[in-house]
Amino acid sequence: MWVYDFPLHLNMESSDRYKTIKGEAEGVYKEKGSKFIALAFHVESEQEAKAALLKVKKSYHDARHHCYAFRIGPEKEFFRSSDDGEPSGTAGKPILNQLFSAGLFNVLVVVVRYFGGTKLGVPGLIRAYKTATTEALAHARIVTLSVMRQLELSFDYGLMNPVMRVIKEEKPEVVTRDFDTACRLVLQVERNREEPLLDKLKRIRGLVVK
Repeated sequence: MWVYDFPLHLNMESSDRYKTIKGEAEGVYKEKGSKFIALAFHVESEQEAKAALLKVKKSYHDARHHCYAFRIGPEKEFFRSSDDGEPSGTAGKPILNQLFSAGLFNVLVVVVRYFGGTKLGVPGLIRAYKTATTEALAHARIVTLSVMRQLELSFDYGLMNPVMRVIKEEKPEVVTRDFDTACRLVLQVERNREEPLLDKLKRIRGLVVK
């Protein structure tokens, strides 16, 4: 079950660069017999976050709680969190707040708790989930990436030369190409280079850009 703790969409149009993590990372925090294992993942979508969460639950099936938060999309921000049975606000929000504090996007953190027999209370739980998450992010490889846009081009074979000329000049990444029955290209370009690319493509009569 997905638990919504905050509004789901915020506009992040102010920057063309954002921070995320590469690969996975782990952090551990222990207090009064309880063990908190924080696992951080790079994810590109809610579907990837669900798959990673399911993987963690299978690997740590004997744990009492699998609390998490993720933050996706530097343009249209999308985030969720869950306390997974812990008192409201003691797990998911502290995890998510660390993603905010670190300025990270496209990251999922799952904190697995093994109960040690002694209750930690609300302040103790907040501190534990926050610290475990901080430890995982401290061990993560943080990278800065550009916000990217995708364009789909459809055109007849006769337009191949002018289209490829623009691609050579502007140097977008060609994600997919299909020349079987008609010409179709999917391009990926940094957001701050999208407008110059579109301006040149729109000058090619007969080219359809989506």
